[in-house]
Amino acid sequence: MFAMVFMALFSDAFAQTTTALISFGEAKEFPLYSGVAPGSEKWDYSELVVQGKSGPQLKNVVRPSLLYFPAPNPTGTAMIVAPGGGTKSLMMSYEGVDIAKKLNDFGVDAFVLKYRLIHTGPGADTSEPSTKGPQSGQNIRELAGQDGIKAMELVRTRAAEFKIQSNRIGMIGFSAGGGPARAAMAGDAATRPNFVALIYGAGSATQTVSVPKDAPPLFLAIAADDQAYETSVKTFLAWRTANIPVELHVFQMGAHGFVNKGGAADHFMDRVADWMRGNHWLPGLH
Repeated sequence: MFAMVFMALFSDAFAQTTTALISFGEAKEFPLYSGVAPGSEKWDYSELVVQGKSGPQLKNVVRPSLLYFPAPNPTGTAMIVAPGGGTKSLMMSYEGVDIAKKLNDFGVDAFVLKYRLIHTGPGADTSEPSTKGPQSGQNIRELAGQDGIKAMELVRTRAAEFKIQSNRIGMIGFSAGGGPARAAMAGDAATRPNFVALIYGAGSATQTVSVPKDAPPLFLAIAADDQAYETSVKTFLAWRTANIPVELHVFQMGAHGFVNKGGAADHFMDRVADWMRGNHWLPGLH
């Protein structure tokens, strides 16, 4: 699926960090900003990879970018994929590249978003906002939101280059990756996704739910045994009250991250594809 080239060997089977280069097969990487990302001028550290039970996780993103996965049989539809990880890491496998490959199977060109994260590591101040270190006083979640908006700008303004339709560009956000997607939804029309899927990414249990002006159609998926399920339900009701197309799936089991296997949540991407077909972003339903 993709290869990792490590500069040091792992000695722990569960969680190690190492400076690393990550190669995603033939995926091309497109920086979101021409130079240093605004707000990251003092970030003087390097990206890290954490190898955990769920696969490789990317930490300490300084230079946000998009990894491009073109579909073998494209339909003209594209989707930006924002992995989760608590704004401290990016789940680059099952919420990133795996999702991109699944979208490719549906004929959707995919772009995996590497957005900026809270600095972690020895001696790092991970409070929000931090009071010391290179991120002192910064709201990293806001910067991640800016990266989501910038990602939409890049894909839409270069739609002809990617051979996609500029009015068929969506975003799918997982957990904390819902933040960049929600920021793009609330942005200007030029950088607003045409449709959005939030997979256990509608926000925390205390998240304030509001419907942005001219909000796009929305797909929501959550597990009933996820403590944040109520936010997805509230979001569904808010979109429904605003008379904006919305679909909600509350799976009986799955927990956060759909880590509890064996239920319908295992096949949530098939439901995403059905929703996209029903709204004519993919061929198949009339």
